Amino acid sequence: MSSTFDLSEYSVPQRDRLAFIELLLYFMGELRRSDIVSRFGIQSAAATRDLAIYKKLAPSNIDYNTKQKNYVLGQAFKPLFQFSSERVLSWISKSFGDGEPTQLNPWLATDIPARLTQPAIDTLSVVTRAIHQRSILAIHYHSLSSGLTEREIVPFALIDNGQRWHVRAYDRHHQDFRDFVITRIQHPQVRKDSIIQPHELSEQDTQWTRIVELDLVPHPNRPRPEITELDYGMIDGHLRVRLRASSVGYILRCWNVDCSADHHLNDPAIRLWLSDPLTLYGVKSAVLAPGYVPPTSQTRRV
Repeated sequence: MSSTFDLSEYSVPQRDRLAFIELLLYFMGELRRSDIVSRFGIQSAAATRDLAIYKKLAPSNIDYNTKQKNYVLGQAFKPLFQFSSERVLSWISKSFGDGEPTQLNPWLATDIPARLTQPAIDTLSVVTRAIHQRSILAIHYHSLSSGLTEREIVPFALIDNGQRWHVRAYDRHHQDFRDFVITRIQHPQVRKDSIIQPHELSEQDTQWTRIVELDLVPHPNRPRPEITELDYGMIDGHLRVRLRASSVGYILRCWNVDCSADHHLNDPAIRLWLSDPLTLYGVKSAVLAPGYVPPTSQTRRV
C-alpha cells in the first residue's frame, strides 16, 4: 500500500471494497456502482459512499463518463494498493482474491515454487484493459526471430501455458492470430481510434475455437503403470482431456507427454503417452509437443 495514503481509519470490509474499485479501474478500465453492489451484496447507497471515499483518497484515479454512465480510469492514475501480478492474474482467471492485498498467514505449511517470470503490473494492466474494452493494442515487442518491432495487435484472451503468461491476439503485422509473451511487451498503449475488422475477431481464430480431444495413457516403457493411473486419476487406464488447439503444444510440453507415434522418448520424467498422435494433425502449436512429428514428415523420414 502506498505510504501517501492512510487507509487505517477504514474497516477491513470497506478497504476490500476500495481495493475492488481500484482493481476494476486499473485492469478493466471501468466500473459501475452495480459491480460493487453485486460483488459485496451491499445497498446502492453504501456503494455510492465507497466510490465517494475512493475519489476523495485519489481524485486523479477515477473519472465519470456521463455518456456511458460509468466510472473510468483517470488520466493521472496512481494505484492506492500494491497488487502483485500473480494475485491479479489469479483474480482475473479464477475470480478470487480481489480484496485488500494484505499478507495473510497460510492455514497449513506449504511450499509452492514461485514462477520464474511475472508480467510487469503496469504492462499487464494495459493488456487487460485492451481485452476488456475490445480495443487495439499498440506495442513494442521483442521476438526471438525478428528482434524488437512495433506491432498493432487485437488481444482477446490471456493464456497460462504453465510457465509464463501469453496474450492471444490478431497480429496486424503478420496478418495472423498469434501468442505474445507478456513479459516481452513494452510501451503498450490502448488505441481506441482504430476499428477492429471482422477478420480480426476471436471467432475467426480457428486454432482458438478448435477443441482437441486427447487420450493420455501411462507410458508403455515405464514401470508400474498402475501408479501413473493413480497419480492422474485415470479411469480404466485413460485420462481424456479437451484443450484448445492454440494451447495444446504448450500444455503437452508442460505435462511431459510423449507425443511420438512409437513412444520412443527415453526420459524417466515422461510418464504419459498420447495414444493417438494423429489428433494433433493441423494443430499449429503441436510443434512444441515432445516427440511429435507431423504425418507428412514421418513419411519423408521413412
